[in-house]
Amino acid sequence: MTPDSYAILLLLSYLAIGVGIVVWQFRCSGLELSTWFLWGVERLYVPFMFHWRANRRCPFPAKGGGLVIANHRSPVDPLLIWMNNHLGERNHPCRVIGFLMAREYYEIPGLTWIGRTMQCVAVNREGKDMRPAREALERLKRGDLIGVFPEGGINDQTALREGDTGIAWLALHAQVPVFPVFLRNSPSGAHDMVAPFYTRCRVRVTYGDPINLSAYYDRKRTRTLLREVTDLLMRRLAELGGVAYAPDLPVEQQNKTASHRITLLARRDESRAARRL
Repeated sequence: MTPDSYAILLLLSYLAIGVGIVVWQFRCSGLELSTWFLWGVERLYVPFMFHWRANRRCPFPAKGGGLVIANHRSPVDPLLIWMNNHLGERNHPCRVIGFLMAREYYEIPGLTWIGRTMQCVAVNREGKDMRPAREALERLKRGDLIGVFPEGGINDQTALREGDTGIAWLALHAQVPVFPVFLRNSPSGAHDMVAPFYTRCRVRVTYGDPINLSAYYDRKRTRTLLREVTDLLMRRLAELGGVAYAPDLPVEQQNKTASHRITLLARRDESRAARRL
């Protein structure tokens, strides 16, 4: 065998090993091919751009439904939450987190494919269509992970704004644990939704322990109860990040978005229940 032939054979061997590793990782991931592709891109992009670090291994379960809540500083926040979610107490396949996403962003060319691939739930800002809320609830009940930013819009202030009671409505109806995640130093998207994607920074992610709301499952789901549970969740999230929870900010500063639509559904259900009595 000539030296050239030996070199070609060696390169082909390396190529075969590389392809084998890629195929093996794909099969172990448990994801669809398109989702796995995005996950691979994300695992290269996020550490390079944001120097991602976490306080612990991800607590998201390998199976079963769960509601993931987080503060919201940037349009890249879903990527930061999805990063390394396969590294739980025991390594398990990566799980898709279906985030609630405003429909005007979901329908932007290019983002539509990403939104569908990531199983996002598109929500109308005007709140007339309640099907997205029911879709999120059904997916929680069948064992999916759903991500919500309960402050609604992007908040670049230190203190957390008032949480939308939609998170309590979802958690209590689906009877799933709530996983708080606090994001620190993510690039602010309050004034520019594009710049954060190419702004390098050092992001720190703090995972909290799952919050068990079983003590509230049998109680009547009134507005007062939903507010109580929501404030409990938001205070846990604030404590996780070492910041204040400021629910008394003016409504015009709270910039409600997707999760506010679930509150309308909760109020409608409450009204129907009251008419039956």
